[in-house]
Order: sequence, then structure tokens, then C-alpha cells
Amino acid sequence: QVQLVESGGGLVQTGGSLRLSCQASARTFNLYHAGWFRQDPGKEREFVAVINWDDSNTYYADPVKGRFTISRDRARNTMYLQMSSLKPEDTAVYYCAASRAYDVVYQPKDYEYWGQGTQVTVSS
Repeated sequence: QVQLVESGGGLVQTGGSLRLSCQASARTFNLYHAGWFRQDPGKEREFVAVINWDDSNTYYADPVKGRFTISRDRARNTMYLQMSSLKPEDTAVYYCAASRAYDVVYQPKDYEYWGQGTQVTVSS
């Protein structure tokens, strides 16, 4: 079992930056693909970014490409999402997740472990 805890959310103005963190409770986190998702009230949870199990590849949703960067610190069992040039449409609850799948996956249903979420609000 892996427990995930997000932090770093908050209120920021358009064009600003935030860095989200996802602290894992176990080293096995470093064996999994790890991703970020976000969800607005009344909408489905959507994929944001993923880093594969050995950190050799990263993938991003089109709306965040060039603005967000996903990374992992294996020594700290921690994953990050650096968000820059934030827009009001980035406002959502952001969740980190981990998947034991063989290949990188992009659907929430394919992730076994989830954090509780952290709110990001971008004011216009």
C-alpha cells in the first residue's frame, strides 16, 4: 500500500506559478508510474501529466504542455508539478496518483493509489 499526500495548492494570479508536491509513504512509489490529474466541480477528473516508473519519460495533456513540468525526487519519495503561466482555466482540485500498470496510462481508472487533492485557484 502507498499513501499519497499533496501539498502546495493555493490562490495565484493569472500568469503566476505554483509548485505542487506529492509525498509518498513508501519507496515502492518509485516503482510506479506517477501522475497528476485535476477536477472541477461537476466535471470528470482529467489527466494532466505523468512520469513513467524509471523517470525516463514524461507526458502532458495538451492544455498544459510548455507550462507544467512533472518530476520526481526518488530519495524523498516525492513527485512535483511545477506550474507556470497559470490561467483561470487551470483552476481545479489537483490529485496525484500512482499506477502499477506495465505501460504508462492516462485514465483515472488505471491508477490504484490517490491523494486527497489540493485546491489550485487562479484569479483573473
